[in-house]
Amino acid sequence: MALWFCSARFLVFLFIVSALPIAYVISQERAKTDHHVFHYHSSGFFRECAKWDDQGRRFLVSFLEGGVGEIHVPQNYTPDVVLQEVTVVKDSDLTGNASNGIALDRPRNRLLVAVADVLGNRYSGLAAYDLSTWKRLFLTKLSGPGDEKSMADDVALDADGNAYVTDVKGSKIWKVGVDGELLSTLTNPLFTPKEWYKSLLGLNGIVYHPDGYLIVIHTLSGNLFKIDLAKGDEVKLIEVAGGPLAFGDGLELISPTKLVVAAGNPSGRLVESTDGWETASVVAKFKGPMHRLATAATVKDGKVYLNHMFGMGYPRKTHALVEFVL
Repeated sequence: MALWFCSARFLVFLFIVSALPIAYVISQERAKTDHHVFHYHSSGFFRECAKWDDQGRRFLVSFLEGGVGEIHVPQNYTPDVVLQEVTVVKDSDLTGNASNGIALDRPRNRLLVAVADVLGNRYSGLAAYDLSTWKRLFLTKLSGPGDEKSMADDVALDADGNAYVTDVKGSKIWKVGVDGELLSTLTNPLFTPKEWYKSLLGLNGIVYHPDGYLIVIHTLSGNLFKIDLAKGDEVKLIEVAGGPLAFGDGLELISPTKLVVAAGNPSGRLVESTDGWETASVVAKFKGPMHRLATAATVKDGKVYLNHMFGMGYPRKTHALVEFVL
Protein backbone atom coordinates (compact mmCIF):
# COMPACT_ATOMS: atom_id res chain seq x y z
CA MET A 1 0.00 0.00 0.00
CA ALA A 2 1.37 3.43 -0.92
CA LEU A 3 2.32 5.75 1.92
CA TRP A 4 -0.21 8.54 2.57
CA PHE A 5 2.34 11.23 1.89
CA CYS A 6 2.94 9.85 -1.57
CA SER A 7 -0.74 10.04 -2.52
CA ALA A 8 -1.83 12.21 -5.43
CA ARG A 9 -4.04 14.28 -3.12
CA PHE A 10 -1.15 15.07 -0.78
CA LEU A 11 1.17 15.96 -3.65
CA VAL A 12 -1.42 18.39 -5.01
CA PHE A 13 -1.79 19.92 -1.55
CA LEU A 14 1.99 20.26 -1.21
CA PHE A 15 2.22 21.93 -4.62
CA ILE A 16 -0.47 24.46 -3.73
CA VAL A 17 1.08 25.29 -0.35
CA SER A 18 4.56 25.79 -1.86
CA ALA A 19 3.18 27.80 -4.79
CA LEU A 20 1.36 30.34 -2.62
CA PRO A 21 4.44 32.15 -1.27
CA ILE A 22 6.09 32.03 -4.69
CA ALA A 23 3.01 33.58 -6.26
CA TYR A 24 2.97 36.27 -3.56
CA VAL A 25 6.63 37.16 -4.18
CA ILE A 26 6.09 37.33 -7.94
CA SER A 27 3.05 39.58 -7.50
CA GLN A 28 4.99 41.87 -5.17
CA GLU A 29 7.92 42.10 -7.56
CA ARG A 30 5.65 42.98 -10.49
CA ALA A 31 3.48 45.44 -8.58
CA LYS A 32 3.72 49.07 -9.67
CA THR A 33 4.64 51.58 -7.00
CA ASP A 34 4.32 55.32 -6.60
CA HIS A 35 7.77 55.62 -5.05
CA HIS A 36 11.26 55.38 -6.51
CA VAL A 37 13.37 52.22 -6.28
CA PHE A 38 17.07 51.86 -7.07
CA HIS A 39 17.60 48.35 -8.38
CA TYR A 40 21.10 46.91 -8.67
CA HIS A 41 22.68 43.63 -9.68
CA SER A 42 24.85 41.83 -7.17
CA SER A 43 26.81 38.61 -6.80
CA GLY A 44 25.25 37.80 -3.42
CA PHE A 45 21.79 37.19 -2.00
CA PHE A 46 22.21 39.10 1.28
CA ARG A 47 22.98 42.80 1.75
CA GLU A 48 22.79 43.93 5.38
CA CYS A 49 23.29 47.69 5.27
CA ALA A 50 23.53 50.55 2.77
CA LYS A 51 24.68 54.16 3.14
CA TRP A 52 24.76 56.93 0.55
CA ASP A 53 28.14 58.58 -0.03
CA ASP A 54 27.28 61.91 -1.64
CA GLN A 55 30.87 62.88 -2.39
CA GLY A 56 31.48 59.63 -4.24
CA ARG A 57 27.98 59.52 -5.80
CA ARG A 58 27.60 55.94 -4.68
CA PHE A 59 25.79 53.66 -2.31
CA LEU A 60 28.05 51.58 -0.09
CA VAL A 61 26.63 48.20 0.93
CA SER A 62 27.77 45.53 3.37
CA PHE A 63 27.71 41.82 2.55
CA LEU A 64 26.31 39.30 5.02
CA GLU A 65 28.84 36.84 3.60
CA GLY A 66 31.57 39.39 4.38
CA GLY A 67 32.81 42.36 2.38
CA VAL A 68 31.72 45.73 1.07
CA GLY A 69 30.48 46.85 -2.34
CA GLU A 70 29.88 50.16 -4.05
CA ILE A 71 27.07 51.07 -6.42
CA HIS A 72 27.81 54.17 -8.51
CA VAL A 73 24.86 56.30 -9.57
CA PRO A 74 25.79 58.24 -12.75
CA GLN A 75 24.73 61.84 -13.29
CA ASN A 76 22.56 60.76 -16.22
CA TYR A 77 20.82 58.01 -14.22
CA THR A 78 17.23 57.19 -15.15
CA PRO A 79 14.85 55.02 -13.06
CA ASP A 80 14.70 52.24 -15.64
CA VAL A 81 18.45 51.56 -15.28
CA VAL A 82 19.60 48.62 -13.17
CA LEU A 83 22.82 49.63 -11.41
CA GLN A 84 25.84 47.39 -10.84
CA GLU A 85 27.52 46.48 -7.57
CA VAL A 86 31.32 46.32 -7.49
CA THR A 87 33.15 44.60 -4.65
CA VAL A 88 35.70 46.89 -2.99
CA VAL A 89 36.47 45.01 0.25
CA LYS A 90 36.95 41.27 0.66
CA ASP A 91 39.38 40.42 3.46
CA SER A 92 40.67 36.85 3.42
CA ASP A 93 41.56 36.99 7.12
CA LEU A 94 37.90 37.70 7.95
CA THR A 95 36.47 34.83 5.91
CA GLY A 96 33.47 33.33 7.69
CA ASN A 97 32.48 36.62 9.29
CA ALA A 98 29.69 38.93 8.18
CA SER A 99 29.98 42.62 7.45
CA ASN A 100 27.01 44.14 9.25
CA GLY A 101 26.37 47.81 10.00
CA ILE A 102 28.49 50.49 8.33
CA ALA A 103 29.11 54.17 9.03
CA LEU A 104 30.65 56.85 6.82
CA ASP A 105 33.34 59.01 8.40
CA ARG A 106 33.81 61.59 5.64
CA PRO A 107 35.98 64.03 7.68
CA ARG A 108 38.55 61.22 7.96
CA ASN A 109 37.80 59.70 4.53
CA ARG A 110 36.98 56.26 5.86
CA LEU A 111 34.25 53.69 6.27
CA LEU A 112 33.70 51.81 9.53
CA VAL A 113 32.32 48.26 9.36
CA ALA A 114 30.96 46.10 12.19
CA VAL A 115 32.27 42.55 11.65
CA ALA A 116 30.90 39.44 13.34
CA ASP A 117 30.58 35.67 13.32
CA VAL A 118 26.81 35.58 12.81
CA LEU A 119 26.31 31.83 13.23
CA GLY A 120 28.69 30.99 16.07
CA ASN A 121 28.93 34.39 17.82
CA ARG A 122 32.64 33.68 18.47
CA TYR A 123 34.10 36.87 17.04
CA SER A 124 33.21 40.55 16.86
CA GLY A 125 35.32 43.38 15.50
CA LEU A 126 35.36 46.84 13.99
CA ALA A 127 37.23 47.54 10.77
CA ALA A 128 38.06 50.87 9.14
CA TYR A 129 38.82 51.34 5.42
CA ASP A 130 40.11 54.28 3.41
CA LEU A 131 37.32 55.48 1.09
CA SER A 132 39.73 56.16 -1.77
CA THR A 133 42.10 53.19 -1.74
CA TRP A 134 40.03 50.73 0.33
CA LYS A 135 43.14 49.94 2.35
CA ARG A 136 42.26 48.65 5.80
CA LEU A 137 43.30 51.22 8.39
CA PHE A 138 42.65 49.14 11.49
CA LEU A 139 40.85 46.06 12.75
CA THR A 140 39.83 46.14 16.40
CA LYS A 141 38.95 42.88 18.09
CA LEU A 142 35.92 43.41 20.34
CA SER A 143 35.45 39.80 21.42
CA GLY A 144 36.74 36.39 20.48
CA PRO A 145 36.93 32.70 21.47
CA GLY A 146 36.85 32.37 25.23
CA ASP A 147 34.73 35.49 25.68
CA GLU A 148 30.97 35.47 26.12
CA LYS A 149 29.08 35.11 22.87
CA SER A 150 28.56 38.37 21.02
CA MET A 151 27.69 39.79 17.62
CA ALA A 152 28.74 43.26 16.50
CA ASP A 153 25.76 44.57 14.60
CA ASP A 154 25.75 48.32 13.94
CA VAL A 155 28.04 51.31 14.38
CA ALA A 156 27.70 55.07 14.86
CA LEU A 157 30.27 57.88 15.06
CA ASP A 158 30.42 60.89 17.36
CA ALA A 159 31.83 64.30 16.44
CA ASP A 160 35.35 63.31 17.51
CA GLY A 161 35.45 60.14 15.42
CA ASN A 162 34.84 57.71 18.28
CA ALA A 163 32.79 54.69 17.23
CA TYR A 164 29.98 53.01 19.15
CA VAL A 165 29.26 49.40 18.18
CA THR A 166 26.15 47.52 19.30
CA ASP A 167 26.22 43.90 20.38
CA VAL A 168 22.90 42.37 19.33
CA LYS A 169 23.69 39.13 21.18
CA GLY A 170 24.91 40.51 24.52
CA SER A 171 23.06 43.87 24.50
CA LYS A 172 26.06 46.05 25.16
CA ILE A 173 27.88 48.85 23.36
CA TRP A 174 31.61 48.98 22.69
CA LYS A 175 33.32 52.35 22.39
CA VAL A 176 36.29 52.43 20.02
CA GLY A 177 38.64 55.41 19.76
CA VAL A 178 39.44 57.30 16.59
CA ASP A 179 42.63 55.26 16.03
CA GLY A 180 40.99 51.91 16.72
CA GLU A 181 41.69 51.46 20.42
CA LEU A 182 38.96 49.76 22.47
CA LEU A 183 38.08 52.34 25.12
CA SER A 184 35.15 50.96 27.11
CA THR A 185 32.07 48.76 27.17
CA LEU A 186 28.65 50.09 28.13
CA THR A 187 26.08 47.85 29.80
CA ASN A 188 22.86 48.71 31.60
CA PRO A 189 19.99 46.74 33.22
CA LEU A 190 17.53 48.60 30.99
CA PHE A 191 19.00 46.77 28.00
CA THR A 192 17.69 43.43 29.34
CA PRO A 193 13.92 42.87 28.90
CA LYS A 194 11.96 40.93 31.52
CA GLU A 195 10.94 38.31 28.97
CA TRP A 196 13.89 35.99 28.30
CA TYR A 197 12.97 35.42 24.66
CA LYS A 198 13.22 39.14 23.90
CA SER A 199 16.92 38.94 24.76
CA LEU A 200 17.58 36.65 21.79
CA LEU A 201 18.03 39.76 19.61
CA GLY A 202 19.07 42.79 21.61
CA LEU A 203 20.64 46.17 20.86
CA ASN A 204 20.73 46.82 17.14
CA GLY A 205 20.53 50.11 15.21
CA ILE A 206 22.37 53.10 16.65
CA VAL A 207 22.83 56.77 15.72
CA TYR A 208 24.68 59.73 17.21
CA HIS A 209 22.66 62.88 17.83
CA PRO A 210 24.46 66.24 17.27
CA ASP A 211 23.43 67.30 20.80
CA GLY A 212 25.84 64.72 22.22
CA TYR A 213 23.89 61.54 22.87
CA LEU A 214 23.21 58.17 21.28
CA ILE A 215 19.86 56.71 20.28
CA VAL A 216 19.75 52.92 20.08
CA ILE A 217 17.00 50.38 19.48
CA HIS A 218 16.43 46.96 21.02
CA THR A 219 15.21 44.57 18.34
CA LEU A 220 12.69 42.25 19.97
CA SER A 221 11.41 44.51 22.75
CA GLY A 222 11.13 47.46 20.37
CA ASN A 223 12.48 49.76 23.09
CA LEU A 224 14.28 52.95 22.11
CA PHE A 225 17.02 54.27 24.42
CA LYS A 226 18.78 57.60 24.85
CA ILE A 227 22.37 57.43 26.10
CA ASP A 228 23.73 60.80 27.26
CA LEU A 229 27.50 60.73 26.74
CA ALA A 230 27.95 64.00 28.67
CA LYS A 231 26.27 62.53 31.75
CA GLY A 232 28.38 59.46 32.33
CA ASP A 233 26.60 57.41 29.67
CA GLU A 234 23.26 57.86 31.42
CA VAL A 235 20.63 55.57 29.88
CA LYS A 236 16.95 56.47 29.62
CA LEU A 237 14.05 54.65 28.02
CA ILE A 238 12.39 56.87 25.41
CA GLU A 239 8.62 56.67 25.78
CA VAL A 240 7.32 56.18 22.23
CA ALA A 241 3.64 56.84 21.50
CA GLY A 242 2.54 54.42 18.81
CA GLY A 243 5.31 52.04 19.82
CA PRO A 244 6.97 49.80 20.74
CA LEU A 245 9.14 49.57 17.66
CA ALA A 246 9.28 45.78 17.59
CA PHE A 247 11.74 44.20 15.14
CA GLY A 248 13.45 47.57 14.69
CA ASP A 249 16.76 47.26 12.87
CA GLY A 250 18.77 50.08 11.30
CA LEU A 251 18.27 53.73 12.28
CA GLU A 252 18.83 56.98 10.38
CA LEU A 253 18.57 60.42 11.98
CA ILE A 254 17.20 62.64 9.20
CA SER A 255 16.98 65.77 11.37
CA PRO A 256 17.53 66.55 15.06
CA THR A 257 13.86 65.74 15.70
CA LYS A 258 13.13 62.94 13.20
CA LEU A 259 14.34 59.35 13.12
CA VAL A 260 13.68 56.61 10.56
CA VAL A 261 13.48 53.04 11.84
CA ALA A 262 13.93 50.21 9.33
CA ALA A 263 11.97 47.16 10.41
CA GLY A 264 10.20 44.04 9.19
CA ASN A 265 6.53 44.99 8.99
CA PRO A 266 5.91 47.80 8.29
CA SER A 267 9.19 48.26 6.42
CA GLY A 268 9.81 51.67 7.93
CA ARG A 269 8.56 53.99 10.64
CA LEU A 270 9.14 57.72 11.07
CA VAL A 271 9.56 58.70 14.72
CA GLU A 272 9.51 62.32 15.89
CA SER A 273 10.47 64.00 19.17
CA THR A 274 9.89 67.59 20.32
CA ASP A 275 11.59 67.36 23.73
CA GLY A 276 15.13 66.24 23.01
CA TRP A 277 14.23 62.55 22.75
CA GLU A 278 12.84 62.20 26.24
CA THR A 279 9.62 61.08 24.53
CA ALA A 280 8.69 60.48 20.90
CA SER A 281 5.81 59.50 18.61
CA VAL A 282 5.44 57.34 15.52
CA VAL A 283 4.13 59.84 12.96
CA ALA A 284 4.30 57.79 9.74
CA LYS A 285 4.63 54.21 8.54
CA PHE A 286 5.75 52.82 5.21
CA LYS A 287 4.86 49.42 3.81
CA GLY A 288 7.50 48.28 1.35
CA PRO A 289 8.33 44.85 -0.12
CA MET A 290 8.06 42.77 3.07
CA HIS A 291 9.48 39.67 1.41
CA ARG A 292 12.78 41.52 0.93
CA LEU A 293 13.07 42.60 4.62
CA ALA A 294 14.12 46.19 5.34
CA THR A 295 17.29 46.33 7.46
CA ALA A 296 18.77 49.83 7.15
CA ALA A 297 17.99 53.39 6.08
CA THR A 298 19.98 56.12 4.37
CA VAL A 299 19.39 59.58 2.88
CA LYS A 300 20.14 60.60 -0.71
CA ASP A 301 19.30 64.11 -1.96
CA GLY A 302 16.87 64.65 0.89
CA LYS A 303 15.01 61.38 0.29
CA VAL A 304 15.08 58.36 2.59
CA TYR A 305 15.84 54.95 1.11
CA LEU A 306 15.45 51.60 2.84
CA ASN A 307 18.00 48.87 2.24
CA HIS A 308 16.48 45.41 1.88
CA MET A 309 18.30 42.25 2.86
CA PHE A 310 17.22 39.77 0.19
CA GLY A 311 18.15 39.80 -3.48
CA MET A 312 16.03 38.03 -6.08
CA GLY A 313 17.06 36.13 -9.21
CA TYR A 314 19.81 33.81 -10.39
CA PRO A 315 22.66 33.91 -11.29
CA ARG A 316 22.54 37.69 -10.99
CA LYS A 317 20.71 38.79 -7.87
CA THR A 318 18.68 41.98 -8.06
CA HIS A 319 18.55 44.07 -4.90
CA ALA A 320 16.33 47.03 -4.07
CA LEU A 321 16.86 50.34 -2.29
CA VAL A 322 13.30 51.57 -1.82
CA GLU A 323 12.25 55.16 -1.24
CA PHE A 324 10.40 55.75 2.04
CA VAL A 325 7.80 58.32 0.98
CA LEU A 326 7.37 60.62 3.96
